[in-house]
Amino acid sequence: MKITNQMSILNVAKAYGKTVKRTEAPEKSSFESDKVEISSAAREIQIARKALNDVPEVRTDKLDEIKQLMNSGNYKPSADDIVDKLFSGIESKKI
Repeated sequence: MKITNQMSILNVAKAYGKTVKRTEAPEKSSFESDKVEISSAAREIQIARKALNDVPEVRTDKLDEIKQLMNSGNYKPSADDIVDKLFSGIESKKI
């Protein structure tokens, strides 16, 4: 097939070129960024956890005092005191 009228081809190409919508730079999004809100109860839990982490696992001052009493022979707790300390938090629980 031989095309003799090249001007009409150019006109058609121009027509298609005008109807094609060119993309431009995207506009800034109107969406807000994500936000995280922590409830007051969660904040209190965070504070309590931090305070718990700051408390030493072993009270060295109390331990040193008991060691000194044991070494000197003056540490003689009664059996009732020992039982009371062992079961001090269990009284309300049913076993």
